[in-house]
Amino acid sequence: MADHGTPHFHNQPGVARVRIGAKEFMCTGALPPFDHPHIFIDMGDSDDVICPYCSTHYVYDASLARGACEPPECAFPDKVSA
Repeated sequence: MADHGTPHFHNQPGVARVRIGAKEFMCTGALPPFDHPHIFIDMGDSDDVICPYCSTHYVYDASLARGACEPPECAFPDKVSA
């Protein structure tokens, strides 16, 4: 996982759902150069949310560490090859 104050996730693989260990995070859509504006999403009291840009369905999973996700390749990397 990238060393960000707020966890960042993407859906480059195009999976139907990304389980994440955080209720507040950034969605990047896909990896650069195909990313959308990196937006802050807060689930609030809900356990799931759909990104308004890319329609990725994020589901909070309390069993995952903060910043972790399933599938693990949806964690935004420290360095991205463009």
